[in-house]
Amino acid sequence: MAENRRAFEDEIETLKTLRDELRVQLNLAGKEARDRFAAAEASWQKLEGRLEQVGRESKGALRDVGEAARNLADEIKEAYRHIRKLL
Repeated sequence: MAENRRAFEDEIETLKTLRDELRVQLNLAGKEARDRFAAAEASWQKLEGRLEQVGRESKGALRDVGEAARNLADEIKEAYRHIRKLL
């Protein structure tokens, strides 16, 4: 379980780095890329909320919250890939 948690934490750090890079590039981007980033930001806010919730939940609920957080992370990752292609 600790290994899964560490892998997920690494994935979140990678997303944070990509998010920061995309923010810089968005100044020169088109409307579609900015719109996609805005949608990804909304998902990012949800993910941060889920991560906070993970810290407060019991082990049984932790699996459900963790799965929801992982799904959000995957959604954000896909949005960032799409934005990269637009840039």
